[in-house]
Amino acid sequence: MPANTQPTDAPVSPAGPRRVALVMIARDEAPRIARALASARPWVDALVVLDTGSHDDTVARAQAAGAHVGHFTWIDDFAAARNAALALAEQATGAHWCLMLDADEWIDAEASGGAPALQALFDGLRRPGPPPAHVGLLRVLSDYDTPQGIAQAMTWLPRLLPRGVRYEGRIHEHPVHALPTQRLPLVLGHDGYRDQALAAKAGRNAALLQAALAEQPDDAYLHYQLGKDHDAYGRWAEAAACHARSRACDPAAAATGPGWWHDRAVREIHALKACGRHEDGLQRAEAGMDAWADSPDFWFALGDLMLDWAAEAPQRAGELLPMIEAAWLRCLEIGERPDLEGSVHGRGSHLARRNLQVLYEGTGRPDEAARMRAPQAHPAPHPAGIAVL
Repeated sequence: MPANTQPTDAPVSPAGPRRVALVMIARDEAPRIARALASARPWVDALVVLDTGSHDDTVARAQAAGAHVGHFTWIDDFAAARNAALALAEQATGAHWCLMLDADEWIDAEASGGAPALQALFDGLRRPGPPPAHVGLLRVLSDYDTPQGIAQAMTWLPRLLPRGVRYEGRIHEHPVHALPTQRLPLVLGHDGYRDQALAAKAGRNAALLQAALAEQPDDAYLHYQLGKDHDAYGRWAEAAACHARSRACDPAAAATGPGWWHDRAVREIHALKACGRHEDGLQRAEAGMDAWADSPDFWFALGDLMLDWAAEAPQRAGELLPMIEAAWLRCLEIGERPDLEGSVHGRGSHLARRNLQVLYEGTGRPDEAARMRAPQAHPAPHPAGIAVL
C-alpha cells in the first residue's frame, strides 16, 4: 500500500458479532513486536500494524505474526500516525473496537485474570447490540530499573476505542471524545521505561514535547510530561521546574482534577529531594496533604525526602526521624492503591516495610525491625502523625 494511503473501506455489519482489532504503530521494533502481537492474537479478530519507516525487520516480523501491515511517512506527530492506523484498522478489517498497543507492551494474561477472564471480556466486546458507546481504560504496568532491582509503576490509559474515535497531540497524544470511560480488567505489561530502552530513545520525546509546548505554552499536561521525561533521565532540576510550571498552568491542584495530578505531585516531591531542595519539597507536601492523604506514594515520597534531609543535616535528625517513621507507617495503614495514577507497587506494602526495617535497625530498635521483616507485617498506630516544620 502506498505511504499515507488507506485501502478500500471494509463493510461494517449493523448486526452480528462485533469485531475487535489490535492496532499498533511501530518503527524499528523487530526485537519486541512479535511478543506484543502474540499476546493479543488469541483474543482479537485482526492484527493491524502501521509501520512509520522501519529500517530493520519490523515489517517482516509483523507479517509473519499474521498482521495486516500498512505504511506511513513519519511527520513528528504521534496523533497523525495513530489516526492513520485507526483508519486502516476500521477500513481494512471492519473493526468496531480498536485495542491500542505499543510494540514494547503486551497483554499480561495472568494479571488480567487468566484465559477464562480474557475470553469472557472479549466475548462481551463482540456481543451484537447498539454501537459501542464508551472508551475502555486499561491498567498498564510499567517495569523500570532501580538500584534494588526492577520496580513497577501503574497507570490507567484509554486504550480500547470504539470505531470513529481519533487522537490529538503531537506527543503523549490522547483520544478525543465525549463518551463515558470504563475501567476494564485487561492489564498490559510494558518495559519501555527500562534503562536500555530509555537509552535507545533518549532525546526523542523531549524534542517533540518542546515543539508541542512552542505551540501550546500553557498546556499543563505537556509540562507534566516534559517533567516526566526529565525524571526518566535524572535531570532533576529541570523536572522540578516543569512540574512547578505545570501546576501554575492549572486553576487548582486538587484531588478532584485529572488522575495524572497525583503522579505529578509525587514526582515533584521526588525531584525536589533529588536536587537537594528539601524545604521546598516539604512545603509542596504540606500543600498536597489534604488532596493526597490516602496515597501511599505521596507519603512514601515524603518519607524519602525527609530521610535525605536528615542525612544532609544531621542536627535535624531528632526532629525528622519520627516524621519519617510516621510517613512510612502511614503507607502501610493505607495499603496499595493501584487505582491512583502513577502508583508504584510496594509503596503501600513491602517497600515501606523495607524502609522501616532499615530505619529501625539504624536507630537501635531490633524488635520493630524484626516485625517489619515478617512477611505480613502490619503497622502499629503511629504517634502523632506528620508534624509541620
